[in-house]
This record gives sequence, structure tokens and C-alpha cells, in this order.
Amino acid sequence: MTGAGMDDWIDNSRMILDSARAIVPADGSLARIRGLRGQGPGFDPAMVAEAGGLGLYLMRVPEAAGGLGLGLRETCALMRLLGEGLVPEPIGATIMAGALLAEAFPEQAANGDAVMVTAWQDSPGTLDWQGGAVGGRLSGRKCAIPGAGGADLIAVLTGAGVAVVPRDAPGVTLHLEETLDGGQMATLQLDGVRADLHPCPGAQAVVQDAALAHAAYLLGLSERAFALTLDYLRIREQFGRPIGSFQALQHRATDLKIRIELLRAAVEATAARIDLGADPTLRARDTDRCLLRGAETALLVSREAVQMHGAMGITDEADIGLFVRKAMTLAHLFGAPAAIRARLAQGLETAA
Repeated sequence: MTGAGMDDWIDNSRMILDSARAIVPADGSLARIRGLRGQGPGFDPAMVAEAGGLGLYLMRVPEAAGGLGLGLRETCALMRLLGEGLVPEPIGATIMAGALLAEAFPEQAANGDAVMVTAWQDSPGTLDWQGGAVGGRLSGRKCAIPGAGGADLIAVLTGAGVAVVPRDAPGVTLHLEETLDGGQMATLQLDGVRADLHPCPGAQAVVQDAALAHAAYLLGLSERAFALTLDYLRIREQFGRPIGSFQALQHRATDLKIRIELLRAAVEATAARIDLGADPTLRARDTDRCLLRGAETALLVSREAVQMHGAMGITDEADIGLFVRKAMTLAHLFGAPAAIRARLAQGLETAA
């Protein structure tokens, strides 16, 4: 790709982000997020429909199939903004469903009239997704599904293809658990569910793309938590001086800034390489690196932010607490650090 076409993603991203301000307030208000905590699935179906009206769920659906045909750079830009606003709606999960289903993507899910989430993970802390299909039916378990408690449709990814099943279909059981951020996480149990399985030869790439998009969400979360902390350091005074003038806190803040910038650079570079056709080995390796760095950064920044806020940081009234809870809930959604490091080590051994 050469010439003006190389920069198309910049204009596309700008338009996507401008549209997404209908979901993420420009003034940074978290009042809506606070109001959703502990309320059923923890998100607003009206916002799911709003995102559908903006065409966000068609971002990764090819133009030939009626989608927007956008790349990972645009998708990561959107997810970064959603992370800044702690948006709880399963927008990323529905974008993932659209990429998996492509031409079979249901219209009601594409426009947001129905809430669709993706069930792909076979066991916690892994990227395994091949289970779930037995003898032409759906059987088995899929875990760690955010937003499933408020879903109408579930896209189930298996080694035999991807199927869309209604939440209340015979043989479908959802086990819901409340999460620290005030939402819900579900485990899906499938017991001989009848469903049409659509072939999805690119499923592994879609899972990796969703993992990178999740790292972008954690990047946005980290950036906003850090910005809130800097604001606090400027206004909080001790011994007649802003605490941000204390050298020890300046050093800690500088370390966090460096880590955030490294994560940003990694996510943006990986998204660009994938959009430009990175080979599967590099795609997997770089995505894992971003996942690992994203989880570590989000947890470190949120933990340090609470420390720098002092006693105020552990009160429910402090917005920084919302970021801590979200980081603890989602940091390891696409894989525990030990599992990611094991995959990276295996890749190094294979390359050697």
C-alpha cells in the first residue's frame, strides 16, 4: 500500500472516534458508568443499539459482505477510546462476532436491535477455542463471557465453525457471576444444542485480533487512570505544596508514563503490521506481547494511582476506584500472564 491509501486509516479512525462520542462523553463524565454498577448485566442495551446505529459492529466485516472493511488500527483506536470511558457494553465482543460470521452476520445484531456476544474461550486464562462441537451439535462449555447476562444472541466459536444461538434456546444454560466492576461474567453450558455451524477458516486470526483490541482497551483505561492521577497530584497539597512537586512521586509518575507509552507504541505497531499482512507467527507473537504488556500496565497504573491518591483513592466516591475495579476484572480476560509467557517461550524455541 502506497501513497494516500497508507493514511486512509487515520481519517477513518478520526471519523469513528467522532461518532463514538455518542457513547463516550467528551467531558469524561463517568456518571453513566457509576449508575450501571450492580444493575443486571451492568450495561445499557440502548447504548448497544446506539453503537449499532453508528455501524461499529460492521468494522471488521468485509465491504463485499456489506461491512465497513476497516482494519485493526481503526478498531484499536475505537477500543482505546472505550477503555478511556470504561464503557461496559460488549461492543468488542459484537465486533468479534461480525468478523467471525462475516456474510452470515445477523442484521438485528449488526444494527444493535439485538445484543450479541461471542463465546469462544474453552478454559480460563487461555486462547483455546476449538471445543464445543460434538456430532454436529453444540456441547460443552465456554467461559469468561462479559455481557452475556444481557445478551439476546450468542455467537459460539468451535473447531467445526461458528454458530449463533438464542440465549433461551433449548440446551443453553448461562451461569452468571458478579464482577468487581459491577457487571457480570458468564459461563455458557451447551447440552446438545441444535445450531447451524458456519465455516470460519480465519477464526484463529479473529481471536488474535480481538485480543489485540482488548490490549487497546487496557491502554485507554491506563491512560485515563494516569491522567486522573496527574490531575490529583497537581491539586492535592501537603506541607503547603502540591504533592506533585515531590520528587519521589515525580519518579513514580515518570515510570508509569514510560510504561504507558511503550504499550501504546506496541499496540499501534502491531495493528499496523497486521493490517499490512504480517505472517501468522509474527501476528501471534506480537499480539501476545501486547496482551502481556497491556495487563501488566493496567494493573500497575491502577495500583499506583490508588497509592498516589492516598486514603481518597480507596473511597467509592473517587473515580480512580472505577479504573482499579475494571482493570482487575478484565486484565487477564484473554489469557493469564503465565500462559502468555509460556506461548512466547514456545514460539522462541520453535524459531530456534
